[in-house]
Amino acid sequence: MARPKKTDPIDLTEAIELTAGVIERLTCRTDIKAQAFLRDSKAPGLRVRVTNTGAKSFVFEAKLNRQTIRRTIGDVRAWSIDDARAEANRLRVTLDSGEDPREIERDKLTAKAEKQAAAAARAEAAKVAAMTVGEAWAAYLIERKPRWGDLHYKDHIKLARAGGVKAKRGTDGRGVTIDMPLFPLMALPLRDLTAPVIEAWAAKEAQTRPTSARLAWRLLKGFLGWCNEQPAYAGLVFGNAAKTKKSREAFGKAAVKQDALLREQLPVWFDAVQKIQNPVIAAALQVMLLTGARPGEVLTLRWDDLNTKWKGITIHDKVEGERVIPLTPYVWHLIATLPKRNQWVFSSTRAVSMEDKNILRRTRRAKENGSEIPAGDVMQASASGHITMPRSHHKCACAVAGIDGLTLHGLRRSFKSLTEWLEIPAGVVAQLMGHKPSATAEKHYTVRPVDLLRVHHEKIEAWILDQAGVQFVADLKPGKLALVAR
Repeated sequence: MARPKKTDPIDLTEAIELTAGVIERLTCRTDIKAQAFLRDSKAPGLRVRVTNTGAKSFVFEAKLNRQTIRRTIGDVRAWSIDDARAEANRLRVTLDSGEDPREIERDKLTAKAEKQAAAAARAEAAKVAAMTVGEAWAAYLIERKPRWGDLHYKDHIKLARAGGVKAKRGTDGRGVTIDMPLFPLMALPLRDLTAPVIEAWAAKEAQTRPTSARLAWRLLKGFLGWCNEQPAYAGLVFGNAAKTKKSREAFGKAAVKQDALLREQLPVWFDAVQKIQNPVIAAALQVMLLTGARPGEVLTLRWDDLNTKWKGITIHDKVEGERVIPLTPYVWHLIATLPKRNQWVFSSTRAVSMEDKNILRRTRRAKENGSEIPAGDVMQASASGHITMPRSHHKCACAVAGIDGLTLHGLRRSFKSLTEWLEIPAGVVAQLMGHKPSATAEKHYTVRPVDLLRVHHEKIEAWILDQAGVQFVADLKPGKLALVAR
């Protein structure tokens, strides 16, 4: 019998012993979407399927409960004929035992998927169990930042910061900064942040820096309260471990500060401050007292914040965002005599280092892109050309004047206390200082324009200067006034 040619058609109605040549000769119509099957005579149920695209594969076909089932074994290029027959025979045996090979395969796939899911769940559980306080703290800051003020966010960054950063001042001669109160807790596993751990931490921190540690403790309580609401941290945090009697007693209650200038101390205070060699610092301290503004609000004043036409100052309020107060004559005199070095009213002549320039550049780029400011740069980005808190200069001036314990914030307290001598309406003083209204009538029914505030504010300024013995001619142009101290 002559050997068939490759082009000879194959009778698909008959079972044929499969060979490489037979499989090669197998074809199917290409003009429509179709497929054809060739049965193997040696392995019942084994077929070769060819599609209109020319793809060929071994398949197993049989009857189960009067229904045809078909399972693909594999591509003819990957499977040998003998291996395909062995697999077809195995499926035949499975079928004869009453089991559906498709169900077996599905069960295997399901079991494999469940095993993978269980492994992934175990890995995720292990990852969560190993989560540190620092990792959870970072997630906490990202989620809560849109609902916080800028200063509150910076407190969270600052109080968890590591030390070891080189600094020229404020290090008590060490040359580097120390770890902030929350930093020792950041490396702990979150599950280990228990009440005994926090109580021991509170007892230690309260001995050396109770004020900053007390703030850190309040932030920690808020953090643990947030953790309790996160399903991802279930099983790691139980209740609020920072809310214990021992930790609260370790810090105690913050003492009420009473530092303020007395009326009879005004002459010596003004005399000492006006003798400070740096005129910018001398002016800033006097403006703090005469406006009642927060120290940070005064030091960050820009020239654009001054309205010289209508005599107003726009204060960037940490509570309300902005408030406008009068630009009183003596304050305008102090400001008008200052040099215009940059955008800041109380500018600094300190040379900005290359590191500071890089920090400012990164901070500016992050703000322009709307991205996160690097945590290490957040608290250092103030080296931007204005003076920082002049505590040492003020302390020296107070020592010369014989005044003890008066802080920069005490100047704000002094403004409020001194207005009591003049019986100024409490709502006026609160509006000047940026305090929220405390009564319904103040909040909803009282509207005071800047001109009305000016009447009271100029009265306050004139009285303080009179008590201090500071004389100047208010009607002359600012910058040309002659000051005489009695």
